[in-house]
Amino acid sequence: MKKITTATLALCMATLMGCSSSDDEDELVLPEIVNQFKTEIVWQESIGNGVEHYFSRLSPAVHKGTVYVASREGQVEALSVDNGDTLWKTDVRKDTSFLPWSDNDSARLSGGLLQAYGKIYVGSEHGYVVALDRETGKEVWRKKVPGESLSKPAAGDGLIFVNLASGKLLALHPDTGEERWRFEQEVPALTLRGQSSPVVANGGVLVGLETGKLSVLISENGYSAWSAEIAVPKGASEFERLVDVDTQPIISGAFAYAIAYNGNLSAVDIRSGNVVWKREYSSYREISMDLQTIYVVDSNGVVYALDKDSGIERWSQPALRGWYLTGPAVAGDYLALGDQEGNLHWLNKDTGELVSREDFDSSGFFVEPVVADDKLILYTRDGEVSAVKIPN
Repeated sequence: MKKITTATLALCMATLMGCSSSDDEDELVLPEIVNQFKTEIVWQESIGNGVEHYFSRLSPAVHKGTVYVASREGQVEALSVDNGDTLWKTDVRKDTSFLPWSDNDSARLSGGLLQAYGKIYVGSEHGYVVALDRETGKEVWRKKVPGESLSKPAAGDGLIFVNLASGKLLALHPDTGEERWRFEQEVPALTLRGQSSPVVANGGVLVGLETGKLSVLISENGYSAWSAEIAVPKGASEFERLVDVDTQPIISGAFAYAIAYNGNLSAVDIRSGNVVWKREYSSYREISMDLQTIYVVDSNGVVYALDKDSGIERWSQPALRGWYLTGPAVAGDYLALGDQEGNLHWLNKDTGELVSREDFDSSGFFVEPVVADDKLILYTRDGEVSAVKIPN
């Protein structure tokens, strides 16, 4: 059965599928607020046509004063964080003589971006992973992989880890793309579109599965160490029984934190796989964390803050329900989130109060803002890249 591309399942979401909004969605009104500060835009640039209306988690990557961005068609650029100047640009479609998408002129980039080992890594729906030199943009290698690459790869323990829509997780050599091992899981007939980005810690690779589990593999050989249940399928219909863990786990100390759709937010002991605490929240958006608090946007667009050690809820903010928010970015004293209409929302991270809002490109945001020193990098669907100052 074909994978669905929405997290609301029965409804078509404009932000994920490019379908028209329903009348109910058109009637949504943002809450009125008095801005406590004005969002300061430092620079704006554009890259190709962005990701347009397609499902994508093609998020910018930042390294030492440089931000790397890519468009779905195949453009990859390095920009100065300070002023947005282009440091280099490349197009992974340049040599199309042997590429299967040369006839439709799109690389369909979707999985990335990752910077590691002096390179930039990006994957595609066509089943390719491409490595570019971080300083020049020159292509270092290109690897055909057995499935769509829809999530950002991970780096650690001398390897690159790529989670594929086919249920396979590959470990690749960072300099050559040579496959070192692969792990395979059985994928349910019906799942959300998208995969969990892996994360590497303590000699293990943690990855969320479509079966509702968080799994740890030994990074050296791919052997399974343990799996923890984040969610258990419930309900009579296949839609109700969806329990994908589609977000990237967060590691803090001896614990991993993961969230499932139709499931739970859970804290898991990395050493044993034991679930330390579990709270009933459903999400397909990336979670974030500061020293003591976890921030979650649930499947309906309600924002929550929870204590990291206990899972006890500190506050909730329902005013943006239905606005298809991005994941939250912790930016100084605030949380920053985008919505499907291109609004950037600022929340007081201690109270959840909406403190400011700025409208950007109406094509809308699709990935969470990325912190780069004292700035946030924003990326809209039509390719507008912005750097804004994080308020003091």
